[in-house]
Amino acid sequence: MADKALVIVPTYNEKENIRSLIDAVLPKDERIEMLIVDDKSPDGTGDIVEAVSRENPRVHLMRRPGKLGLGTAYRDGFGWALARDYEYIFEMDADFSHDPAHLPQFLEAAQRADFVLGSRYLDGRVTVVNWPMSRLLLSYFANVYVRIVTGMKLWDATGGFKCFHRRVLESIDLADVRSNGYGFQIEMSFRAFAKGFRCVEIPIVFADRTLGQSKMNKGIVREAVTMVWRLRFWGMTGRL
Repeated sequence: MADKALVIVPTYNEKENIRSLIDAVLPKDERIEMLIVDDKSPDGTGDIVEAVSRENPRVHLMRRPGKLGLGTAYRDGFGWALARDYEYIFEMDADFSHDPAHLPQFLEAAQRADFVLGSRYLDGRVTVVNWPMSRLLLSYFANVYVRIVTGMKLWDATGGFKCFHRRVLESIDLADVRSNGYGFQIEMSFRAFAKGFRCVEIPIVFADRTLGQSKMNKGIVREAVTMVWRLRFWGMTGRL
């Protein structure tokens, strides 16, 4: 099938969500397949996906030996996708904070851009549901900080609901991508811009998870704070 799409979903202890997510994603477009990258979830998430994949050839499972981080999960998933015939390659969370209903909008926007970013703050409008005010303010002003330091004209550079044309990922040395949390999202966009690729942001409604536990921690925030200065330096010195 022409222009196949792959939705990459990293998982760690997402048994409450994963089957429902698969059922919600696949009907959105017949071109879509899913790759679940599971970090040896103790709750059996990988076993659930394996059972589903035996019944549905559009579902694929990558098992990893332990909890290795979000960025490495996406890098492994990108490599898997590039070794196959996928044109559109998505990043998506497992916890329904990224609404599968937006997937057709991403595919439509991908016709006029090299990569598409789902934004919670497009043009300054906040479309986040059920976050405590402290976390919302941290996220919003983190993106202001990223725009100032990196110069990227993105409203939601830390957002993790994205779609790349394969040509973008093929142009980036994935082995050289250093960050793992929010910093990974910033770094991938920055590297794409450094290669001259064009991004379109589309509005999404972002809802906090209702099942399972958030993977957010202080280390992820610290990494993002320092990574933007490294990116600025690498950009200025031609290291990207």
